[in-house]
Amino acid sequence: MADVVLKGVQKNFGALAVVHAIDLSIVHGEFVVLVGPSGCGKSTTLRMIAGLEDISGGTVQIGDRVVNDLPPRDRNISMVFQNYALYPHMTVRENLGFSLHIAKRPKDEIDKAVAAAAEILSLTPLLDRRPGQLSGGQRQRVAMGRAIVRHPDVFLFDEPLSNLDAKLRTQMRVEIKRLHQKVGTTIIYVTHDQVEAMTLADRIVIMRDGHIVQIGTPLDVFERPMNAFVATFIGSPPMNLLPATVHDGQLRLADETTMPVPPGISVRNGRHVQFGVRADNIMPDGHAMPPTAHMAHVDMPVTLTEPLGTETLLFGTLAGTEVQAKMLNPRPVKPGEVLRFGIALDKCHLFDAETGASLRA
Repeated sequence: MADVVLKGVQKNFGALAVVHAIDLSIVHGEFVVLVGPSGCGKSTTLRMIAGLEDISGGTVQIGDRVVNDLPPRDRNISMVFQNYALYPHMTVRENLGFSLHIAKRPKDEIDKAVAAAAEILSLTPLLDRRPGQLSGGQRQRVAMGRAIVRHPDVFLFDEPLSNLDAKLRTQMRVEIKRLHQKVGTTIIYVTHDQVEAMTLADRIVIMRDGHIVQIGTPLDVFERPMNAFVATFIGSPPMNLLPATVHDGQLRLADETTMPVPPGISVRNGRHVQFGVRADNIMPDGHAMPPTAHMAHVDMPVTLTEPLGTETLLFGTLAGTEVQAKMLNPRPVKPGEVLRFGIALDKCHLFDAETGASLRA
């Protein structure tokens, strides 16, 4: 059993603090994704867990050991990098077994471990090829297989899909999910791609400027974002945010459009807020909407459309702010055409205009 516990972990480069005393507990077998924009500290955090970066403060514990002063080879972790890090002159078989060979394991043990990893990742027909003869997805599977053969306590993935095209990224997400289901080992995965985070994670850790902003299941962070940053970072397309002021239980937008305050939110008169609504919850009248007893209706000119097959993404302007909505039964829409939209208010959010904090209880 290998829980991973970070207590007050921080990283400074001289006077510059890049990770600020974060706390995080990951239970054995969990798939946790660290996600956030470039420079938020997620890769630095992963490298501190791996032992590739010194820790400026706090402790990292893997299983029952504090590993701050242990070199990477003694932490029983395996890391999969963005650039595969395969030896080009070695075959797949040799790459998979290299770490065991260095550890002077018996040949029959190495052969058995390589065969098992190759079977899990469908690499058996490729064992005698070299990396230059493989596709990007195949090379990434070899990199994962090389990690598997060591039977680590923890797998660490550092943006492993960044170099792949969109189709391969989708395929490899499935491969990584299957790998986790088969081996059941703790996985800590770093990405800037929120779609990867949403589809892979048991829990998502959202980071910004070296701080942990929110931790939760994909559904938690999508439906109950703690602030406007999380609301716009998680979800595709991002949540629409419109400036508004509260007056007598109504939201007054910049162009004097009014609508009720979303149910379940208590906010004082005169407060400046940001009104948040996802594209899934603002649709032209007559289209399927989430079951709700609380609706508002607005007229909005459409400025642009993006047909996506079974649905169309609509861009419009509401109270001087660009808004994205969805049309589930696509039809041609001309730029400038004004449509009546329904807004599911009980799916909407309010955030403080200054702090960005959610005003939902």
